Amino acid sequence: MSTKVSDHILQRLRDWGVDHVFGYPGDGINGLLAAWGRAENQPRFVQSRHEEMSAFEAVGYAKFSGRLGVCVATSGPGAIHLLNGLYDAKLDHVPVLAIVGQTHRTAMGGSYQQEVDLHTLFKDVASDFIETVTVPEQLPNVIDRAIRTAYARRCPTAIIVPGDVQELDYSPPTHEFKMVPSSLDRSSWTAVPSQDALQRAAEILNSGDKVAILVGQGAAGARAEVERIAEVLKAGVAKALLGKDVLSDELPYVTGSIGLLGTRPSYELMRDCDTLLTIGSSFPYTQFMPGFGKARGVQIDIDPHMVGMRYPYEVNLVGDAKATLERLIPLIDPARGPEWYDTVCDNVTRWRGVMERRAQLSADPINPEYVTHALDALLPENVIITADSGSAANWYARHLTMRPGMRSSLSGTLATMGPGVPYAIGAKFAHPDRPAIALVGDGAMQMNGLAEMITAAKYRHAWEDPRLIVAVYNNRDLNQVTWEMRAMEGAPSFLPSQEIPDVQYAAFARSLGLTGVRVEKPEDVEAGWRAGLEADGPAVIEFLTDPAVPPIPPHATWEQMEATAASILKGDADRGSMIKQGLKAKMQEFLTGHEKK
Repeated sequence: MSTKVSDHILQRLRDWGVDHVFGYPGDGINGLLAAWGRAENQPRFVQSRHEEMSAFEAVGYAKFSGRLGVCVATSGPGAIHLLNGLYDAKLDHVPVLAIVGQTHRTAMGGSYQQEVDLHTLFKDVASDFIETVTVPEQLPNVIDRAIRTAYARRCPTAIIVPGDVQELDYSPPTHEFKMVPSSLDRSSWTAVPSQDALQRAAEILNSGDKVAILVGQGAAGARAEVERIAEVLKAGVAKALLGKDVLSDELPYVTGSIGLLGTRPSYELMRDCDTLLTIGSSFPYTQFMPGFGKARGVQIDIDPHMVGMRYPYEVNLVGDAKATLERLIPLIDPARGPEWYDTVCDNVTRWRGVMERRAQLSADPINPEYVTHALDALLPENVIITADSGSAANWYARHLTMRPGMRSSLSGTLATMGPGVPYAIGAKFAHPDRPAIALVGDGAMQMNGLAEMITAAKYRHAWEDPRLIVAVYNNRDLNQVTWEMRAMEGAPSFLPSQEIPDVQYAAFARSLGLTGVRVEKPEDVEAGWRAGLEADGPAVIEFLTDPAVPPIPPHATWEQMEATAASILKGDADRGSMIKQGLKAKMQEFLTGHEKK
């Protein structure tokens, strides 16, 4: 039997070590689906419920494996559905390859069914590499370049294959004019800055007495080196949300997350430092960084296109974080007093007390901070955690203690709703022997999480450790936007846009043969978590939480709280509870004991 183009595509993916492809079928990829049948489902086709979920699962797989995520979709609507997940990959710098079908070449330009100008559609999201295969001889070069580019530039790439091309007999490029041969090898490489740049960076860092370090996901491979330079500089370390699992939160100088969803000690670290070292992060919210001119700055990033954008750094070191720090640390003078370090550690200790007290505050019916705080002590040592966008991300950012061996992520830069559950599914295929937990608001769960629990049920037996726990914060409110309206617009909640139905999430899980637990009282929270962690398969643990508990930013002052409260009194439907919970939460910053209010 002859080898078809579709057969060769799957073979080339296997040659590159691709073992999973996340997708949804359609006639635009019938040739590929037939090839999957001939290849005995190698690489494994993982069927989602929607192409957007396929892309999110590919992103989750790539984030947690460090390998290429691959998704596939049919022409027209299937290709369109991929976009949101691919933009998530683009903005979070994740290597993902999308393989997309197209109408037959004979129909192109004829306004045929499902004919969409896919080059125009993908030219932004896959701007680093997008190509249409029109003849077999373009392969394998197109596949190889798409994969190499995705890895090298940490971005999504796209290959478009018309339906009739998929069915052609494969013939490789020949040794002739206008032919482009290719090769598979992808040798490792390391980028390091010049010695002169390292010396200049060291001079700046050595001149500082109050050094702050900001790390992002680009520092993930340099855990030991980040710890070492922090100890030598006697610095505090704040983490961008995508870098939450870079360092253990058990280290006394790690101040936690930064930004609107961040911690008070991270805010204080940036406010009071005189020197800033940023490693592997393009954190965009400059209002949470030191005032311009107040601190001297050094940045380390492997991507020369991403340096020097967020702060007026004096030295931008372009290089791999681990290799750069290995060369920089010997140049650092450790002669510093302990005063700054002690202050940072004291701020962290005080904040932990604040969060403990906030979690213990009463609410109606359950405090969402307590839900997350109760999970912290129960986390398995090798757990993978995903969080969806929304108020649940606040509690994820502030209440979960990352410890060595744990992994976590969310949609960092796009901050799209909906990736929490598919990220966790992608993580399970990347690490089938590890438990995964997704923290999801009820809005995101209604948007697509419910349907994707069908995918979890379908593949539960494919995972060595079958636990995938989805925690739903059910407060019947699109809560993050509600609070943003109050705080940023000075407007009360607009119920027609913010209020959502009370869905029986746990009952839906049980209808799929999964574990489903609905937790309605604070005293049952821990038991609910244990039920999910002890289940023999995927589980939905639904917590009825209070929408009036505010995600107070770390820099919020009493004056800002009062201004927000005054605007809410204009007519917010939940104004009494909201003001009460806000004042109670803010008060915990001024208590020194463990008083419960």
